[in-house]
Amino acid sequence: MDNTLQHSVQGQQMLAAIDLGSNSFHLVLARLINGQVQIIEKRGEKVMLAAGLDPVEGISAAAQERALACLQRFGQSVSALQKSQVVILGTNTLRAASNSREFMQQAEAALGFPIEVISGIEEARLVYLGVAHTLADDEGKRLVIDIGGGSTEFVIGERFQPIRLESLHMGCVSYSDRFFPEGKISEAGFKGAIASARRELLSIRFNYQRLGWHNVVGSSGTMRAVDRVLRAYDLSDNGINLTALRGLKRLILKFKRVSELDIEGVKAQRRKVLPAGVAILIAIFESLEIKTLTYSDGALREGALYDLLGRVQHEDVRELTVKAMQERFQVDVKHAQNVKGSAINFYYQVRHKWKLDDTEYEEYLRWGADLHELGLAIAHNQYHKHGAYLVQYSDMPGFSKPLQEILAILLRCQRRKLVPIDLSNLSKRSRSALRRLVVVLRLAVLLHHGRGDDVVVEPEIRVEKNSIDLVFPEDYLATHPMTALDLQREQSQLQVAGIELSFR
Repeated sequence: MDNTLQHSVQGQQMLAAIDLGSNSFHLVLARLINGQVQIIEKRGEKVMLAAGLDPVEGISAAAQERALACLQRFGQSVSALQKSQVVILGTNTLRAASNSREFMQQAEAALGFPIEVISGIEEARLVYLGVAHTLADDEGKRLVIDIGGGSTEFVIGERFQPIRLESLHMGCVSYSDRFFPEGKISEAGFKGAIASARRELLSIRFNYQRLGWHNVVGSSGTMRAVDRVLRAYDLSDNGINLTALRGLKRLILKFKRVSELDIEGVKAQRRKVLPAGVAILIAIFESLEIKTLTYSDGALREGALYDLLGRVQHEDVRELTVKAMQERFQVDVKHAQNVKGSAINFYYQVRHKWKLDDTEYEEYLRWGADLHELGLAIAHNQYHKHGAYLVQYSDMPGFSKPLQEILAILLRCQRRKLVPIDLSNLSKRSRSALRRLVVVLRLAVLLHHGRGDDVVVEPEIRVEKNSIDLVFPEDYLATHPMTALDLQREQSQLQVAGIELSFR
């Protein structure tokens, strides 16, 4: 393919989103035309990554084999795109599996792109975004429900803005293994699955009903399959309701095993998880007292696509998240801006020599500087540790869990002792880059230690592989003894990390 066409079709930018769900993997390809997304291809494969998931062994060998074969095919579809044009999201199984890191290394090799493992709350936000973009832009709150293979997301929102998000540990694959073992269908299995789901729903029932909604929308495979079956068997001609669901349950109970299920409108792979999906849906209707639910084509991958579009158009939700955290924890924004300015100045001086040219490294540094004093809201003593904890464990819309871990490392290592940090889940190149970003942020924080109104003079910074030389204007350090003392102390800290610091 000609270079001018590798990343576009007739001058139109291409975007791709891949959803690595616990039951199915999905790929959506789209092109950006005049700021609007036009979907040109959708692919989905039932991989059942969570099938046979073991608490100790993790994802089974058979599931990994199915998944990697699928990803090799998906990889061919996105091979001509750049990293900034592709987003790949891992959900519940990759959050929970003990061997997810090992599997993701193989998966990323098959795809040629990194995978972002997102939290349940972030999954809910993206599901809502995908649904909202497929519905009329009407007023009033809506409840969006997405039953996945390992978790179920619940979002109350209005127009394009989510108001309340939750993710519960119940899914059609995990419940199939638990309540319909070896594909056996029984009344006892349905009762057990419904009761378990109702217990899960107790944690959100009161708050969700109190907030209320005008209409209910369901997304993803279970909702689509149930909607089709209800229409095919004249159980409902206007969405999904509880009476129709109970009729579908009776229809399923006519069969003894999922392998025998012969239900019109449901593909063979979906039949394996249909009883569990119906049981979860019945529990949702009963617990939340839902009257009617309508199906929407929008889901996680569409939401990821629109979220990626925001990044392309410089309307990145991550920037809004950082600003919201600054406000919530009363960060001194002016001071953060000063530190960020120096950090980015240093970054542009060292990026080529230190191989930090990827745009994402600059983003990490910007966000790290913006949030570096987050922990002061808890206590001044050890505030870098408090800030690292807040960043790692807070719900941060737009941020994957690995990205939150990276920011937590930046905040944890910005000052004081450079303690050893576990970077085993990062590639060798990313480990080296993160260590160097830590040094850049430390120097920027140090330079603004005084917090006064005096203009800080930024030195020229010269680097080699494991050395840094700071060149200040003549007599600057003599007239700024605190900065000179801080730099002497920093020499010792960086020396422990194998970096020689000199200054003059």
